[in-house]
Amino acid sequence: MSFFAKEIMDEEWGNYFELTGAGYGILIACMAALLLAACFLSGKTQEGKKIKLGTKQLVFSSMAMALAMVTSMIKLVDMPMGGSVTLFSMFFICLIGYWYGLKGGLMTAVAYGFLQLIVDPYIISIPQMLTDYIFAFGALGLSGIFSKSRYGLLKGYVAGVLGRYFFTFLSGMIFFGSYASSYNMTAPVYSLVYNGSYIGLEALFTLMLAALPPVSRGLDRVRKMAGV
Repeated sequence: MSFFAKEIMDEEWGNYFELTGAGYGILIACMAALLLAACFLSGKTQEGKKIKLGTKQLVFSSMAMALAMVTSMIKLVDMPMGGSVTLFSMFFICLIGYWYGLKGGLMTAVAYGFLQLIVDPYIISIPQMLTDYIFAFGALGLSGIFSKSRYGLLKGYVAGVLGRYFFTFLSGMIFFGSYASSYNMTAPVYSLVYNGSYIGLEALFTLMLAALPPVSRGLDRVRKMAGV
């Protein structure tokens, strides 16, 4: 693993890995490949017509990832052991699933997971890296399940957030459960409470905002611009 990452010894946080230049290069290549693959997937419009997704999806997926990345850095609440309530960052990724369907949504969300890993990596093992970044952020693409459903955006957002919560819960329980004893909790309860606090709070704020009629109308106009 030394070619892609080097081990860092830290008395406070314990041992973790830091990506090398080759590691960053591989992640960037994977992210770009996933995003491009998403653009060539087939999907269906609301009328059921077969369409080929291309440049427009690439543009809007890239914009969503950029907005999600920027807003993820605006932390309304920063948790002491990682995780934060951000400025609606998950919402932008869930939009792509709602607009372009499950396949395109998952591809974009996984690419966003790679982007998060590139910008703000914290790696203690390969399984932890996959769970915290690729699977957790990738699960936001589950919003595509409700792309053709009434109130699909709200239901899709909840599905994506619950998917992310599931993987962050697993990570917290398996890889960071040792911190639970400091709070007199078992590892599963600690992970449920800790991760649920910041993910749930951001989800609540986002759902309240998305349910506002002016916001809903604005998103409908943007959706038409996205070609869906």
